[in-house]
Amino acid sequence: MERTLHIMLYRTFHIQRKWVRARMQELGVGAGQPKLLVYLSGHGPCHQKQLADYFDVDPANVSRMIDSLEKGGFVLRRPDEHNRRRDLVEVTEKGRQAGALWQERCGQVDEIMLRGFAPEERARFADYLTRAYQNVLEETGRERA
Repeated sequence: MERTLHIMLYRTFHIQRKWVRARMQELGVGAGQPKLLVYLSGHGPCHQKQLADYFDVDPANVSRMIDSLEKGGFVLRRPDEHNRRRDLVEVTEKGRQAGALWQERCGQVDEIMLRGFAPEERARFADYLTRAYQNVLEETGRERA
């Protein structure tokens, strides 16, 4: 198989996602949901639009994820005192614990993927991926919030 950057990124993402998704079942959450729990745990209550913008996801998808997380007891919605037309989404203790376990599982896959990399290589690799991401955002006329 050809070793182009595009193919190698795709293959790495696919195998990483497969490993991580198998661990989502133990948390009782679906695809895309753990990252919302981690964000809410670190940033506090926010509007769905903020989540959609941060993760570059369609607001309707975020709404469906929040609905599911709310049914599972991972998040709750509460009225925004400053804007009565929009609710704030807030993580519950159950959601905070699931988010922490998710981060632990992601740390495990990071260690597996970067096994044998020196600390300087890990830092450079993270920088390369960040710069590549930013380049695509700039090319598409979007800026990272």
